[in-house]
Amino acid sequence: MAYFPMCIELEHVRCLIAGGGQVAARKAEVLLDFGAEVWVVAPCIQESLRENPKITCLLRQFQVQDLEEAKLVVAATDDKQLNHEISLWCRQRMIPVNAVDQTEDCTFIFPSYVKQGPVTAAVTSGGTSPVAAQYLKRRIEEIFPRNLGATARLLGQVRPYVKKFLDTEAQRKKVYEGLLETGLLKGTFAQEDVERFIKAAEGEMKKRNSGLEGREEEYGDSNWNQRIQAGNGPDGAGL
Repeated sequence: MAYFPMCIELEHVRCLIAGGGQVAARKAEVLLDFGAEVWVVAPCIQESLRENPKITCLLRQFQVQDLEEAKLVVAATDDKQLNHEISLWCRQRMIPVNAVDQTEDCTFIFPSYVKQGPVTAAVTSGGTSPVAAQYLKRRIEEIFPRNLGATARLLGQVRPYVKKFLDTEAQRKKVYEGLLETGLLKGTFAQEDVERFIKAAEGEMKKRNSGLEGREEEYGDSNWNQRIQAGNGPDGAGL
């Protein structure tokens, strides 16, 4: 079964991990990478988790009440039956749950991913072959520009400014493409680059408009519309 790739916001979202071993530590690391508020509950929690100031640790057995404020849950205990029960409780409460190495008890899975600033590329094999997903991740890492994340962040910052001057999506797209290429080549782009691409887009639009005005002068507005409706443009052939 293929999983639908859906990106969700986890910044300051409480995510609960049941289990305190190495697997739990790996899942916690991923969740923290996306700004989640991570809670870990287990009678025995490894040192790396306990000493992380970003993680809240509860040194006891998992309780159903632990799900009350959780928005996402990972069942990573060494007890498959408990993981299954946690999955059922989460499903009843419509809480997304991942049960480690128990695909049938998962409503979501962790993909292999490459992250650089706001840019994330993720791949998954649907839980069938982690090796295949890791292979694709390595290939993506090979082609991922080092400054893509920083450039994407800059593009996000200039978008409101560009929209003030350019009305159409096509115009703005050309500006963004030009800035992206500049950023990847130089490592960044400056305000003068933004202005240059905006002016180029405006100039191109003026050329198109002047060309249209010339055709209207040649044929007249009503005659031009009649030719289009009839399928005969100024080039003679059907448009």
